[in-house]
Amino acid sequence: MIAKSRQKRKGNSMVEFVLVGLPILFALLSIFDISLGMCTYHSMAYAVREGVRYATVHGKGCASPHTCQVTIGQITSRIRAQGAMLPASIATVTFTAANGSVSSGTMVSQSANSTVWPPSAANAPGQNVKIKVSYPYRTILTALLGGGRGTAVFNLGASSTEPIKF
Repeated sequence: MIAKSRQKRKGNSMVEFVLVGLPILFALLSIFDISLGMCTYHSMAYAVREGVRYATVHGKGCASPHTCQVTIGQITSRIRAQGAMLPASIATVTFTAANGSVSSGTMVSQSANSTVWPPSAANAPGQNVKIKVSYPYRTILTALLGGGRGTAVFNLGASSTEPIKF
């Protein structure tokens, strides 16, 4: 009699795992994925803030005879060094000066840019410098649920604006 009741309950553990284990696994993956996205955003926001800070202290009057101006490549290298979680080939950096001139491109292409930034027309103390970084973040869950089509990409963006100090 005992053997017959065990045979009837043979699939219970499988059903219990499906009902309880899979939702817990999904919740854990979601927590991991959101945490990774938040960490990436925090790293990106910190890197942009440090890049703007670096640019604003290297304005037209920072030293006599004005030898400490920086290039877009130097500022981008500073952002790359501070934002360790950002893949340089995908993240886009946009530099905007007070006079409206803009330079945009991936971190890799901007690292090779030797243009002095901010430009001389917008390099006086008190004028704003703005840097924006955007990064297309693909979640693990969209790859699993979307069948790898990659339809759900979240564009994480961070920007910082500060006036030139010197």
